[in-house]
Amino acid sequence: MSRYRGPRLKISRRLGVLPGLTTKKSNKINRPGKEGHAAGANKKLTEYGVRLEEKQKLRFNYGLTENQLYRYVKEARRRKGVTGLILLQLLEMRLDTLCFTLGFAKSMAHARQLVNHGHITVNKKVISIPSFQCRLNDIISFKNKTTSKNLIENNLKNNQKSEIPSHLEFDNSKLEARVVDYCDRNDIGLQLDELLVIEYYSRR
Repeated sequence: MSRYRGPRLKISRRLGVLPGLTTKKSNKINRPGKEGHAAGANKKLTEYGVRLEEKQKLRFNYGLTENQLYRYVKEARRRKGVTGLILLQLLEMRLDTLCFTLGFAKSMAHARQLVNHGHITVNKKVISIPSFQCRLNDIISFKNKTTSKNLIENNLKNNQKSEIPSHLEFDNSKLEARVVDYCDRNDIGLQLDELLVIEYYSRR
């Protein structure tokens, strides 16, 4: 299944606020489709439907394909610890996610484009793979070019985050960040029950 490229507001109306998907807000309040209108507005979801929606929230927020998300779930199961939290930590350590969290980009798609175009460096090396897994003490910055610097500076002004999460340290003078720890559940702005996502994939 390929990455979703359709209307984003339609997804946010169905699944709720997804910070990584879009910053825009729809004027419509109903869910999309016939089910969103008066007759089916209060229709109760099945247990499968609830788990499916939680999975879709994760997938659309981080801009993943179905196969990518399934691979992350399998990796989270393989590691020791709370599977749901490990899954979120794996996703939060992606290079495109960290760029979005730091305010280098306004959305995950924008962050992915920045990385693809070679504007972002990790430990002074240009990385053009959005799914690159960063590690503790990695330094995330921009390519040593004026165009990259201006781009990041403008994005930071337009997407200034009110507070940088505790697992990251950001140096405003150098415009670079260091990964100091794995993220805490409270640092993730997405309203989600990750346990339901694990349960959704438990049947596969």
